[in-house]
Amino acid sequence: MFKIVSKKLLSFNIKNYEVEAPDIAKNAKSGQFIILRLHEKGERIPLTIAGKNKEKGTINIIFQEAGKTTTELGTLNIGDCIRDIVGPLGQPTEIEKFGTVIAVAGGVGTAEVLPVIKDLLSAGNRVITIVGARNKDLLILEDELRANSTELLIATNDGSYGIKGFVTNILSDIIAKEKVDIVYAIGPVPMMKAVSNMTKELNIKTLVSLNPIMVDGTGMCGACRVSINNEIKFACVDGPEFNAHQVNWDELISRLSLFKEHESISFENFKHNPECKCHKE
Repeated sequence: MFKIVSKKLLSFNIKNYEVEAPDIAKNAKSGQFIILRLHEKGERIPLTIAGKNKEKGTINIIFQEAGKTTTELGTLNIGDCIRDIVGPLGQPTEIEKFGTVIAVAGGVGTAEVLPVIKDLLSAGNRVITIVGARNKDLLILEDELRANSTELLIATNDGSYGIKGFVTNILSDIIAKEKVDIVYAIGPVPMMKAVSNMTKELNIKTLVSLNPIMVDGTGMCGACRVSINNEIKFACVDGPEFNAHQVNWDELISRLSLFKEHESISFENFKHNPECKCHKE
């Protein structure tokens, strides 16, 4: 059992939990993730390790209440326990002194990029972080991102904060003006695909963190398979980070939609009967 020791609301339906997990906190590196299960009949879901405190033996998980399990997770409070957490899983982020790095994040991917830019900045890179949100109210972790970036630039769809537009608008302006050594992108798949298309034309190395369907986190089930450079890879053990220019984006988008109907049914059942712990239709 893994106890929740702090709970913060970062924005509408986006929460930050600090959870006791000393072994994971001791070994986790940026870019890695955990898989959790809330109770015996719960589904297994992956969440990026958004922070760690080795001395306290805690990790931070930041999530958006978007479906059945994340909504149920959001009902837990300080002192409550998560039944199972396994990690750290996946390959850590490639950290070295590249030069000028642009980190692009959208939505809850903002939380996932934070530990990455911390390490990139510590490695001596010039880190330009670009963050996108639909509006100002949905922007999270601005102070933390600013403190760990050489420069922080913000885009909102409605223009309520930063520039009006998308992260790709800012990225396009930067790469038109100066040499960029590497781009790191994490967020909604359409955003990552758009970033990849832009940088591929200019031959700028780009890494993305993929979020396919995932079950066991060991590569045994094969659910998280993705096509990278026309080869099958498993995001849980080979990734989650890959060369963006080698990703079969259309296949990834198609696979992410496979169980939308079942997810919707499970979520509706939970909303009408939140005490039920099963996933039966």
